[in-house]
Amino acid sequence: MADSAWIDVSVPLTTGMAHWPGDLNPTFTRVAEIGSNSEANVTLCRMTAHTGTHMDAPSHFLKDGKGIDEFPLETGLGPARVIAIPPEAYVITAAHLEGQRIRPGERVLFKTRNSDRRWDDRGFYTDFTALDSSAATFLNDAGILLVGVDYLSVGLYEGDGPETHRILLGAGIWIIEGLNLASIAPGEYDMVCLPLRIQGCDGAPARVALRPA
Repeated sequence: MADSAWIDVSVPLTTGMAHWPGDLNPTFTRVAEIGSNSEANVTLCRMTAHTGTHMDAPSHFLKDGKGIDEFPLETGLGPARVIAIPPEAYVITAAHLEGQRIRPGERVLFKTRNSDRRWDDRGFYTDFTALDSSAATFLNDAGILLVGVDYLSVGLYEGDGPETHRILLGAGIWIIEGLNLASIAPGEYDMVCLPLRIQGCDGAPARVALRPA
């Protein structure tokens, strides 16, 4: 690996942060505090598994899919490529991926117009850029290992978002959502991505770091 500094591309988990409509409002509450009849500080965390930077497990959209505890560690450790999508694109289609020379076994992270605005400490917005089912099919056919995006869903809010998830997860492609790629230039990186090991769960928050390769 290159001798460069690691860059944390996961967003901070905070009370009231942006979250999917209908999900619990994330809250992090101090339930024990040093000096108040306690020897230690203790925080209660209330959130769904799909809060902030997180991974989707196959079971999120596939009835008999694997849980996040079956995530292979080697899938989250290794080279990754950041691909920039033009800021005028509100939907990533197969046409955007043609000519990108996407190869079998790659880990591909998409930097879009979402990264131009800090999103995690604002209200949820529905017009985020994401992949449609044609792009998902393209990545399936390309045989990639993992895909990551810079908002809370790899699929569109209105449209074929569920189908995009099913195509990717059904092909064994693991998904990272909610990346902070604002300071990341397109190119090659080493990546560490480790989701929490929650038994049988449909997803989990993850810590993700990149280092220029």
